[in-house]
Amino acid sequence: MAIRVQYENSSEVGVFAVLTSAYCITPLGNPQFYSYFEEELSDHIPVVQATFAGTKIAGTLCVGNTKGLLVPHTTTDQELTHIRASLPDSVVIQRLEEKLSALGNVITCNDHVALLHPEADSNTEEIVKDVLGVEVFRQTIAGSPLVGSCCRFTNQGGLIHPMAPIKELEELSNLLEMPLVAGTVNRGSDVIGAGLVANDWCAFCGLDTTSTELSVIERIFKLNEATASTISSDLKRALIDKM
Repeated sequence: MAIRVQYENSSEVGVFAVLTSAYCITPLGNPQFYSYFEEELSDHIPVVQATFAGTKIAGTLCVGNTKGLLVPHTTTDQELTHIRASLPDSVVIQRLEEKLSALGNVITCNDHVALLHPEADSNTEEIVKDVLGVEVFRQTIAGSPLVGSCCRFTNQGGLIHPMAPIKELEELSNLLEMPLVAGTVNRGSDVIGAGLVANDWCAFCGLDTTSTELSVIERIFKLNEATASTISSDLKRALIDKM
């Protein structure tokens, strides 16, 4: 299901939270925001409160999937130790030295593929491949290089900037090998990555998101079809097969 939440008075939930099918990260210091995620997710994945470089904007500064988490190079040793102790041992965590330091805005991914800002360092591309275990494509969406702001996708499907041309939508869908739809969040906002976080069975979007936008989100991410228990079983089977 898709759930409407807010951080203090902000509907930009994707700025503050990171959500994958293996873990969730929310900011320190806001018990109410944490409780939204903890209530829905804690039976299945760890929900962790953390800061990065002393800030609360985890979703803007970090990017991750079930295999790894990339954090900004400004993350302190104490913050890194805390997050490593809190996430599953299978999740690789690494600082990333990148001039485009808002990693959540310039990288977006699922468990198989990542889109990357065209001007990101070549070293960044290699680290994304290694840590997140994905294929990487340098890409723009609707003319913007901020791919993490312009879309949100999981292993099930994705929501893309509403101004993306149909041809671009089709090309991206073929590239990612999943269904995509152009749409909005938070009552017409095209900053998809800031207004929405999702994994393979659950999504959280801003409180301003309309019922129509919510139904599109639930449909494209197949949230009414997926359950945490079945996704978890699939992940375990995949890990066993890999070993």
